[in-house]
Amino acid sequence: AGGTAAAPALLYAMERVDPSRGNLRPAMKVALTIGFAGSFLLAYQRSTFRFWGWTENSREQAKDFAELSKRAQEGKPLYGESDLDGHLQGVAYRNSAYSQLKFCQSFLFNLVNHPHHGTDPAKYGVKSETSAS
Repeated sequence: AGGTAAAPALLYAMERVDPSRGNLRPAMKVALTIGFAGSFLLAYQRSTFRFWGWTENSREQAKDFAELSKRAQEGKPLYGESDLDGHLQGVAYRNSAYSQLKFCQSFLFNLVNHPHHGTDPAKYGVKSETSAS
């Protein structure tokens, strides 16, 4: 919220120091839009730091472990089901694997359920096909 208000506030302060004698309304709308978009993207990027282990969130890790363990006990796929075939799931994974680190260049949001998460499903109680037979 602070970033959203900062852009119009800065524009208003500059207008008070050196008035432009023009209509300030369109510029305020643009500044508000830029402030909102920038604040959203900054908040999104900061929230992805936990995926890399840069900020710890033990409460969320415990919740994730409990939820995925329950899904494993019920026999459901850990990360949900997808209508896409395996190839397209892999493409979605590869396109967004390090997208949080390249956020200043382009932003990609991965909305595809895929099994490529880099964790061992056995830690949630999923039996592998070799140990089940």
